[in-house]
Amino acid sequence: MTEDIWTILYNKAKSVQNPRSISRFVDAGGVGAAILTKSGNIYFGVCIDTACSLGMCAERNAIANMITNGEHEIDKVVAVMPNGGVGAPCGACQELMMQLGETSGEIEILTDYEARETVKLKDLLPNWWGK
Repeated sequence: MTEDIWTILYNKAKSVQNPRSISRFVDAGGVGAAILTKSGNIYFGVCIDTACSLGMCAERNAIANMITNGEHEIDKVVAVMPNGGVGAPCGACQELMMQLGETSGEIEILTDYEARETVKLKDLLPNWWGK
């Protein structure tokens, strides 16, 4: 049986999730994220939590990886939380995704892995300031 795209993305995000202490000021890897671009490529990242709050969420880390590789159009997003469940991106991640392009509101975000429930980014930000 072929894996569905949500399973592939979930497993990729889970594979980079590796909670660890980098220093007494930095922890990383508690959350893993994977994004699928409109061209079919997958990028991933982990959260980087810092004592001074200048860290980076896993989703923004994955987006930075995508942009570094010359892409900017996201189709799907999965963020795997420390407990193995999935969750919606934080406000800063939602805002960055929304600003990537005119069709960013159509980005699909997995909110329940078992039930395969998703939400569109535009539904999380119905009154987005940049409309």
